[in-house]
Amino acid sequence: AKALDYSLKRWKALTRYLEDGAVPIDNNWVENQIRPWALGRSNWLFAGSLRSGQRAAAVMTLIQSAKLNGHDPYAYLKDVLTRLPTQKNNVIGELLPHNWTSAVISKV
Repeated sequence: AKALDYSLKRWKALTRYLEDGAVPIDNNWVENQIRPWALGRSNWLFAGSLRSGQRAAAVMTLIQSAKLNGHDPYAYLKDVLTRLPTQKNNVIGELLPHNWTSAVISKV
């Protein structure tokens, strides 16, 4: 009875995918993307301090965002960290994973 009551109270959200074909029926894709980070959570409990934990979270976010935008995380971070000291503040957004293009022209 509790499960049915729970479902009925959230019926609109549960049936949202029926109204819009772009909405997935489940969130398996998202869960698979965050699983490596969730599994390592216990390993990262002792990052040293709150500040170092926040820094680790920021780096992990950049790595995952680079992957989701189709970039090689190593190449992305190497390029961004090289360009960051000379990047103007008003165009810093160019270094975000969804806006980034490599400054290095690859040789074929």
